[in-house]
Amino acid sequence: MLLWVFFLVTLTLSSGSHGSPPTQPLRMPRYADAIFTNSYRKVLGQLSALKLLQGIMSKQQGERNQEQGARVRAGRQVDGVWADQKQMELESTLVALLQQHRNSQG
Repeated sequence: MLLWVFFLVTLTLSSGSHGSPPTQPLRMPRYADAIFTNSYRKVLGQLSALKLLQGIMSKQQGERNQEQGARVRAGRQVDGVWADQKQMELESTLVALLQQHRNSQG
């Protein structure tokens, strides 16, 4: 940037001494503006592409999290059913043992 300023100042001083019209120094700032505008548009395009990619990635990650949550819930339901069955078996075994104990005493 400093080099551009030096270049523009040099052109302005040299054009004033030769008596040339001031159209040449005006072209340089326009050219620099065009370079800046093109670079700025390119950066904006990259940023929008990055945001789009991040949105897609976060959506996919959210779907994966939902699938994993569904698997965990299903696993918990299966575990709960299994635990209920085991508890019922234990209770029936304990009731049978208690009845046998009472029958042997009385």
